[in-house]
Amino acid sequence: MQARMTNPAQVLPGAMQSILDLLNAAKEGGVPESTLELVHLRASQINGCAPCVYGGMASARKHGVSEDQLSTVVAWREAPYFSDAERAALALAEAATRIADRADAVPDEIWDEAARHYDEKGLASLVLMVAVTNLFNRLNATTRQVAGVTW
Repeated sequence: MQARMTNPAQVLPGAMQSILDLLNAAKEGGVPESTLELVHLRASQINGCAPCVYGGMASARKHGVSEDQLSTVVAWREAPYFSDAERAALALAEAATRIADRADAVPDEIWDEAARHYDEKGLASLVLMVAVTNLFNRLNATTRQVAGVTW
């Protein structure tokens, strides 16, 4: 496999730093980094972004995500390894990633369940993490970045 081009975030001056600044801001909302890593991994699985899934697995382990969770995040609804708060975050991540799948992209029941577990800063953190993940996924998928190759 070979990438079509260098990752666009590296080609344009300042793009990567700006994206990383946004990623770091997403970590300031009080949501456990393990939960943010699960959100990143699930959105990346949905989008089929091999580099983000590959990197997300390593980063998730580093931030305390268990092997049971890593093995079953793709089927989190049927797995006993996730807290109610993690489930709410994963449901929000899926809905916000699949916005074209339904008229009401993020239904009230999904939002309300997330809001039961996270305050406004936490919700902002989750929404930003999903947005940044989707940005990385689109950059990588469009240019066919290769899993395991560092920038």
